[in-house]
Amino acid sequence: MIKVSVIGAGTMGMGIAQIAATQGHQVCLYDNYDGAIENAKNKLEKILNRLVEKEKITSKEKDEIIGRINFSKELAAISESNIVIEAIIEDLKIKKDVFSKIEEIIDEDCIIGSNTSSLSIASIASACKHAERVVGIHFFNPAPLMPLVEIIPAVQTSDSKLIEARKIIDGWGKISVIVKDTPGFIVNRVARPFYGEALRIYEEGIADFATIDWSMKELGGFRMGPFELMDYIGNDVNYIVTETVFKSFYFDPRYKPSFTQKRMMEAGYLGRKTGKGYYNYNAEIPKANTNRDLGKQILWRILSMLINEAADALFLNIATREDIDLAMTKGVNYPKGLLNWADEIGIKNILNQLEDLQSEYCEDRYRPSPLIRRMVKENKTFY
Repeated sequence: MIKVSVIGAGTMGMGIAQIAATQGHQVCLYDNYDGAIENAKNKLEKILNRLVEKEKITSKEKDEIIGRINFSKELAAISESNIVIEAIIEDLKIKKDVFSKIEEIIDEDCIIGSNTSSLSIASIASACKHAERVVGIHFFNPAPLMPLVEIIPAVQTSDSKLIEARKIIDGWGKISVIVKDTPGFIVNRVARPFYGEALRIYEEGIADFATIDWSMKELGGFRMGPFELMDYIGNDVNYIVTETVFKSFYFDPRYKPSFTQKRMMEAGYLGRKTGKGYYNYNAEIPKANTNRDLGKQILWRILSMLINEAADALFLNIATREDIDLAMTKGVNYPKGLLNWADEIGIKNILNQLEDLQSEYCEDRYRPSPLIRRMVKENKTFY
């Protein structure tokens, strides 16, 4: 077994520590923020107690998992680690500072991973003298339950460290996909229209939150609607990811943030964690308009934009077609892989919808991916 250290004892860091300890590794969970370590230990014990109650693990296994974790406020405790995974605030300057400090403590062959959801791995790695051992290792929340992990090599990452990092993650029973170091990687890039186009439909007055959510769940088979999911994630977190991707793609209108969501964030209506977001969780949830024709219009518009984004990710070699589809089904629980879904619907039909939207709005936001145009022209499918 190896020693795994996790930097940051928030929900994600705690989840990663739980995974590693459950797999039998010695773990150091570090956080020097006041009360963070104590809070993480209490929360983890409650989570494990629930697993005992559900007979997922035994009381003995629970004690062994907790016993493998060193909850520490001293960064020096990460020494002799085989892999360190950072899971702190999405702030590049802070991350680079932490990485430089990590490197002063660990051995030269230790892998340093970042759980960033959208920041440049190359930029983070530049803070290290041995940047070849830095790799993006992006888990999804809740980490113990979500099977997908995006593995992102920086331009500096060595092939050997990439292979080693992936072997560790796969050994934890996770499903890993290799992704190019570009903003949002696969999931947080491809999923942007699920939120952005839903917000646009609302802003145009086509439908309210409940109706859009109903359309995507009832007719599209999604587990959660866009507004339910944004409330679950938190409007602060979701907005910042959208804004980061937008800026990182040099203000491409395809990723333009919404004023509706920005105002929600500014008002403190962050979703479930504050009791109010797009829905008021202290009151009755409004009923949806269940007109199926309207619902199909909503689904078709959002789905076409999602497929276009997935196709563009393939066009730009962000990942393989299989990994793109796997990422969306295993990372955000989409009912089908988007490229496979496109084949079922007909790529020509997707192109027609996108061209209709672009013609109506005269916005580059709706430009079809060159790959979609090419495939229609050559009468090809993704699979």
